[in-house]
Amino acid sequence: MNASLTRRGLMFVLSSPSGAGKTTISRRMLEVDPALALSISVTTRARRSNEIDGRDYHFIAQDRFHSMIENKELLEHANVFDHHYGTPAKYVHDRLAHGADVLFDIDWQGTRQLAAKNRGDLVSVFILPPSMQELERRLRTRAQDSDTTVAKRMAKAAAEISHWQEYDYVLVNDDLETTISSVTCILQAERLRRARRLDLPAFVETLR
Repeated sequence: MNASLTRRGLMFVLSSPSGAGKTTISRRMLEVDPALALSISVTTRARRSNEIDGRDYHFIAQDRFHSMIENKELLEHANVFDHHYGTPAKYVHDRLAHGADVLFDIDWQGTRQLAAKNRGDLVSVFILPPSMQELERRLRTRAQDSDTTVAKRMAKAAAEISHWQEYDYVLVNDDLETTISSVTCILQAERLRRARRLDLPAFVETLR
């Protein structure tokens, strides 16, 4: 019997204040791990010039978003900076059932909703900045937002950080490569959890 056992997929969540590194970490992990796929959220905000519909987000109208909520097509949804974001359920459920993993780049609101519905499938990691000064520096360095938007993001960061205890793992991103290595180790270990290895009981029986 092949010892490469069937397992159920997992939902791997990365959250952080804007600018703390979750999107960069997510992209690096997706580049090197073919067993990991990104959950692409729907959003009602306008597409930025460097974004592609269907790759970065599914950009939809307000009425379509509310229809998806009413029809229970979203695993989670949240309002962030006056725009709506949500996770389409069907894609995620299909991957989990086939033993594949889904990466989520979402905030604490979405993570809390996922935990309420699918706690057994969820692994959550919160990324902290090394300091608030460094967080502001990163936001300004990337030059994507106006001074007003940066100020709003900094004001919201403290509220987001206050939810760190709701996560399974908490990492301080003071060195990007070290943080990516730590996140990768967490994912690999969670894939080996006994409860996710569906064929393990039958395999163990063959050893008796």
